[in-house]
Amino acid sequence: MSYRIPTLIAAVYAVFSSSTEAEVKLPAVISDHMVLQREMPAPIWGTAAAGEEVSVSIAGQTKKTAAGADGKWVVRLDPLQVAEGLTLTVQGTNKIEVKDVMVGEVWLGSGQSNMAGPVRSFKGADPGLQQTLAAAPYPKIRLLRSGLKGWVEATPANVDSFSAIHFAFGSRLQAELKVPVGLIVGAVGGTPSGYWLTEEMYRSDEACQTQVKDFAKTYDFAAAMKAYERYMTAWKAGAEKAKQGGKPVGREPAVPKQPGECAGEMGHLYVAHVQPYVPYAIRGVLWDQGEGGTGITGLDQFHAMGALIKGWRRAWQQDFPFVYVQKPSGGGTAWDLTNPTTKEGNAFTAPPATVPRDVDGVAREVHLKIQQHPQTAMVTSTDLGGMTHPTNKSGYGERAKQVALGFVYGQKVEYSGPLYASHAIEGGKVRIKFSHAGQGLAVRHSDKLQGFMIAGADKKFVWADAIIDGDSVVVSRADVTAPAAVRYAWSSKAPWANLFNKDGLPAQTFRTDDWATDGRAAAR
Repeated sequence: MSYRIPTLIAAVYAVFSSSTEAEVKLPAVISDHMVLQREMPAPIWGTAAAGEEVSVSIAGQTKKTAAGADGKWVVRLDPLQVAEGLTLTVQGTNKIEVKDVMVGEVWLGSGQSNMAGPVRSFKGADPGLQQTLAAAPYPKIRLLRSGLKGWVEATPANVDSFSAIHFAFGSRLQAELKVPVGLIVGAVGGTPSGYWLTEEMYRSDEACQTQVKDFAKTYDFAAAMKAYERYMTAWKAGAEKAKQGGKPVGREPAVPKQPGECAGEMGHLYVAHVQPYVPYAIRGVLWDQGEGGTGITGLDQFHAMGALIKGWRRAWQQDFPFVYVQKPSGGGTAWDLTNPTTKEGNAFTAPPATVPRDVDGVAREVHLKIQQHPQTAMVTSTDLGGMTHPTNKSGYGERAKQVALGFVYGQKVEYSGPLYASHAIEGGKVRIKFSHAGQGLAVRHSDKLQGFMIAGADKKFVWADAIIDGDSVVVSRADVTAPAAVRYAWSSKAPWANLFNKDGLPAQTFRTDDWATDGRAAAR
């Protein structure tokens, strides 16, 4: 793994005496109060004088190495078991004692504003967060985020300024597992995924390059520029009017880019907010981003996240689980609207007279596909309440914990609603089979299953009749005698879709066809 030292820092560093260079130094992620990941080799690294002998000791084991010509060194501790109150000793020409070390579970949280947003910003509208904060301090939880010089204890003040969703997740996970938990956050609001993967991660991903090349075949850059100029003219007029009225001015439209180009500096947020933690051993990643798209023209979130996930694992040299929050957030009804986790879900309604526009379904479909990447699972959010910044962060944290328990820790916990697995046309009917049926499929809030639409070869979708048959749903309509396709909950807002499993988790958007859409949601 290579590190880049900015030219100015390198020049200043060269001025210091050799005695300064000889000091063993550790990164901020290795500090007092840290949590080491249990049951796997834990890298410890730092800098020293070239060739300097360095030893690292903890819990009865000692590892030795020598700094390389560039002054960097790393050792890997043998797997440790759960522990508290340990001291890590690093010895070179100087001696460093890292105190109050715990061994337990370590999770990295990253993404944009819904991960970065602190407890203090959401607790007013979230009783669950208020209870979480009132229970502080949490002696078995430790925190680390950008801007801190090292790990800190989970005191009321530190919890208040920490990521709301990541702490809601971590505190519930700690209560369940009853082991120390370390929570790391590197997140920045309003950011696309293209800022979180490096140029090398993107360029080396064949699937990304293929999608962009295919997109370029039909992309009219000149037309995009003309549309931007028209939009910019209208935006300037609106911005001036807003200023005169003392109202906030919206974000200026972004200048169109050529296929494959990023709207900003690709990977710079990864370098600033994630790379400093590499290769610290972690159990997994909790990711909350998607509203900002990819920022790369012609690349959708499925492909961008595939490159990001593979790139991060390659950098860590660790095939960790990657858990991500579903986008768009909310838009569906919940099994139980009185449950604190799902209390912000939409009220159940009758379906609209005609089926929704398919572009909303495409947006959901793209994000649902991310879980097709290996060792990746989705935190279902359709029933948790929506908006750009959902207020029920404690509910999101609780659902993320449920996913971690079932997907990562192997507990017998259903962590997903029914997912489309396959279909078969049986005469005038279509049988849909599901994975994650859990304790069984169920209809909720009505005696009629809603949300299914059906079409023949004419590709004109109409609402369908649907019944549950074991772990399948059989879909039909009397006037569609030769069905060709079925879709379910094909919209960003589908409070009228009411298929669940008996574990209380909602079925997710799907379609059996691959018919072309207008593509606006897919290529951003």
